[in-house]
Amino acid sequence: MTAPTASAPAAPVAAPSDPRIARRARWASLVGTSLESYDFYLFAYFSAFFAGPLFFEPLGEVGANLAALATIGVAFVIRPLGAIIFGHLGDRIGRRTTLIVTITMMGVATGLIGVLPTYEQAGWIGAILLVLLRVAQGVSLGGEWGGAVLIATEHESRAKRAFAAAMPQLGSPIGSILSAVAFLWLTLSLTSEEIAEWAWRVPFLTAIPLLAISLYLRLAITETPVFAAVKDAGRAPRIPLAALLRAQPVTILVAVGVALLGIGSYSLMNTYTINYGAAVLGYDYYQLLIATTIGGLLQLVTIPLFGAWATRIGSGLVVAIGALGTLLVSFPIYYFLQDASFAFLVGMMIIGGILPTMSWAALGGIFTELFDERYRYSALGFAYALAAVVAGFVPALTGALGAATANAWWHPAIVLAGMSLITFVASLIAIRIRVDRDDAPEGALPSASSAAPAA
Repeated sequence: MTAPTASAPAAPVAAPSDPRIARRARWASLVGTSLESYDFYLFAYFSAFFAGPLFFEPLGEVGANLAALATIGVAFVIRPLGAIIFGHLGDRIGRRTTLIVTITMMGVATGLIGVLPTYEQAGWIGAILLVLLRVAQGVSLGGEWGGAVLIATEHESRAKRAFAAAMPQLGSPIGSILSAVAFLWLTLSLTSEEIAEWAWRVPFLTAIPLLAISLYLRLAITETPVFAAVKDAGRAPRIPLAALLRAQPVTILVAVGVALLGIGSYSLMNTYTINYGAAVLGYDYYQLLIATTIGGLLQLVTIPLFGAWATRIGSGLVVAIGALGTLLVSFPIYYFLQDASFAFLVGMMIIGGILPTMSWAALGGIFTELFDERYRYSALGFAYALAAVVAGFVPALTGALGAATANAWWHPAIVLAGMSLITFVASLIAIRIRVDRDDAPEGALPSASSAAPAA
């Protein structure tokens, strides 16, 4: 198994930032990932109900719906490209500058969706521009997560990095809650005609003031001491991705496995399970949406708690415990979901949400421990983007399995248990091969023998 070698130039010690700067960096990462998630999830709700009739009307009801859903997939497929581009910039010119670019791209793209002409107004021009803006969103998202984790962690001492790495993870539930609230407001307070005529634009336009807040916070922070030390020592690789693939190719695959449950469980439970519960099991759609929102609210408490726990027992172990717990409850959850009350739905989102949330909360912490700081931005973004692409196909895979089994009660459980098992095994491997070990000097590059087990 490959790892950085002892012949690499020694890294200087990178002292942590002043606590006030570190705290400001955590907030900047949290607000930024919240905006990115809000923008991304908002389109998922919008595409399922309004994008087809507004932009793809000539394709007919079925064709327009498929085209609208395909626009969701575009952003997932393009995500690795964004990870490569912004990973390169983040490892060459800095974390802070790169994150300012990613958040600006996402906010502007989302705001522009709110002013697009519909098919009725401008023919196919609106649809073409919509796809292009979704590409921009996907490229932006590919570079956001890794940088947000690094801007939060690389200002901290090693002892506090696991907790700091959990802060950007709060962006996902915050974005999910805000987008769900926006969707509920639209559909419950306005008529379908009002939404189609003008109101669908309002949630997208709210991205502009949110962007202003995010930019204010990110402009107020400094570059991370870790990157500054790498740059000052002349250790930044000319092509970070090439250096990553040469030094730690197996670690990338391990990282993808570690991330699969944290990302994929959201795709399964908040996308497929909602549609499955409404279309097959007969639940009220709004009850399902409210239940997932309650689960998201709970994550606002559990993610920081799990981050704090990771500082005590290690991020990799927290990921492994969450994966094992999810594996154990996968089948009971979907068995009892077949005939349950609204209270049980909420309970399922709590139980089925807490355990995968453990793996999600500690994900950034174990990722930063896996990769060398010289190409860490590229590594985090690329591995996360690959996992996100795989997770993007989880609803389709689960739906195909449901069709093949006549919607047997256990078909979603198989998928959830499979993701849990992969993450559990990968996290145990990650604990052994992590580069940033607690017994190494701050910022030091370990030898090959300490960075990975013998092949």
